[in-house]
Amino acid sequence: MPDRTKLILLASGLTAILLLASSGRCEEKRIHRFTVTAYCSCSQCCGWERGSWKFLKMDVWNRYVSRGERAGRLYDGRTASGTKPHAPQPGLFSFDSLKSPWMIPPRVAFFPWLAFPQMGTIAADTDHYPFGTRMYVPGYGWGVVEDRGSAIKGPDRIDLYMSSHGEALHWGRQQVVVEVQLPGKN
Repeated sequence: MPDRTKLILLASGLTAILLLASSGRCEEKRIHRFTVTAYCSCSQCCGWERGSWKFLKMDVWNRYVSRGERAGRLYDGRTASGTKPHAPQPGLFSFDSLKSPWMIPPRVAFFPWLAFPQMGTIAADTDHYPFGTRMYVPGYGWGVVEDRGSAIKGPDRIDLYMSSHGEALHWGRQQVVVEVQLPGKN
């Protein structure tokens, strides 16, 4: 077997091991078709605005919820489960590292936290998919349900967190077959 093939198999195996080690035991796996949209942390997607009319909009450094039942309260950017949303990171042992191995030393030296894979944030209806449910979305990667959105209702709808508004718009609305792993009881 050529060395490159061995290296690819080793990298993909290590990525799988790291992803499995970072998760709890999964009780049930299933494949399901979802309507998938995307969001980011901008004011359009998350419904916040700078400044409050209480202070005549002069406190532009603060963000306030602009719609819904929490309108007027401070917006902290956290998900419904209390975590900061994040896009998935493939980690050091990924196909990107195999394509450009010369980038491994600077990544490890300057961004050591990028060496480990990180699952993205997914918003779903928590009546159907509780917090902690892992999902693999083709074109996005692994994500975990950490949020719920006002428009995310029913078992056939999820929302993916993206790093920028441009990426969210580029994703658009898609019908995607997703692997769902419901959390098990540890």
